[in-house]
Amino acid sequence: MDIKILATGSDGNCVWISNGAISILIDCGLPKTKVEKILLAADIDPTKIEAIFVTHEHQDHARGLPFADKYKIPVYASEGTLKELGRLETGKILKSFIILDAFSTSHLSIAPFPVHHDAMEPTGFVIRDQHEKVSVLMDTGKVDDAMLYAMSHSHQYVFECNHDEDMLVNGDYPDTTKARILSDIGHLSNQAAAAALAHLVQGRGERIYLTHMSSSNNMPALAQGAVKKALRQKGLQAGKHYHLEVF
Repeated sequence: MDIKILATGSDGNCVWISNGAISILIDCGLPKTKVEKILLAADIDPTKIEAIFVTHEHQDHARGLPFADKYKIPVYASEGTLKELGRLETGKILKSFIILDAFSTSHLSIAPFPVHHDAMEPTGFVIRDQHEKVSVLMDTGKVDDAMLYAMSHSHQYVFECNHDEDMLVNGDYPDTTKARILSDIGHLSNQAAAAALAHLVQGRGERIYLTHMSSSNNMPALAQGAVKKALRQKGLQAGKHYHLEVF
């Protein structure tokens, strides 16, 4: 499956996933016009998006849903997320879902799994087709065993790698904000993301996309270094056993 990280971070998140026949978006956190522009700039036809799946209701993940309304794209999310977005009547409650391509035998199956974030009913997503499995983990304060099980044996991982703990603790954020981010319903640190990926990645050529990086409390080199170190301790080398990109 092809993955394009169209936007990531506190200003907005949007991920395009396609198996060639079917295309979906995970989150739509940019203003509607920016979503259109960024799709067109990436040579993606907005009219070919089959569905949008929303991880949770925070604006950096859901601000651009008027884009869905304009193009009549169905929006799927947990019941709690749809309720918070005021879309319980118009959205679709997601338990698990299969999208079929009318012109081929291709399909995508999308299933949510619960995560830990200060939102109503936040989820990650597992996307499968006939050949591949992709796991998308956006905002979460921790990764538990059930989440690891849901994401296991994926070929590609879109993973939050939000902050370096030392930078956050020693930074300028108010103590209340620091406590929220560091909590079990906050955001995933480099170290926590690295530990989870060390459980998941088996060295079968998996692709890892590190996302949702704080501009104030992280640096790409720190995030990349933490993940590479954890995987190196398993005997895995970047470029040989797995492929890593930082956004």
